[in-house]
Amino acid sequence: MMTVGTMTRMKKTAHRKTAVVPGPAEHPLQYNYTFWYSRRTPGRPTSSQSYEQNIKQIGTFASVEQFWRFYSHMVRPGDLTGHSDFHLFKEGIKPMWEDDANKNGGKWIIRLRKGLASRCWENLILAMLGEQFMVGEEICGAVVSVRFQEDIISIWNKTASDQATTARIRDTLRRVLNLPPNTIMEYKTHTDSIKMPGRLGPQRLLFHNLWKTRLNVP
Repeated sequence: MMTVGTMTRMKKTAHRKTAVVPGPAEHPLQYNYTFWYSRRTPGRPTSSQSYEQNIKQIGTFASVEQFWRFYSHMVRPGDLTGHSDFHLFKEGIKPMWEDDANKNGGKWIIRLRKGLASRCWENLILAMLGEQFMVGEEICGAVVSVRFQEDIISIWNKTASDQATTARIRDTLRRVLNLPPNTIMEYKTHTDSIKMPGRLGPQRLLFHNLWKTRLNVP
């Protein structure tokens, strides 16, 4: 006779997600990653709850080949319209400031003129998947945000107070994106972002007050 305990275990097993693993002869990545997508209406206030409801998981991959299967079918950032975002984060980390892996961290932000987002995004995520940042487990993920007048890319790390790590991430970011020497980059802690109203408010203020030049890569 099947007991209640056995039935409960069977239900849990049925609802348990199948682990994503590299296929035969595939090239495994050091970490599994998940693609996410979000889109919002400009000017509408965004709470943490509504933001979480708005982000959609595209899929998780564990190998180079699985990454390309997703990426080759995805729209490039430069072809997106409106307020749209792609997020690529390690599996188990949500692209939210409040996530346990992110809450004590921050992000490097770069503002791009139109026409550069697709190339910069590809270079950034390939560097991240290839462990080019050389900062152990510090990297959480990356985001590309498409806006009407400019686009924004950012890379998130776990520990905002670790200045040596954030400096290494900054220097690697400059190298992998081939940024001009005069490119202005801004580091923003998630704690400061949470304190300010509006999901994109901190970025708007940074762009308006601090950044006098845009990245203008030929």
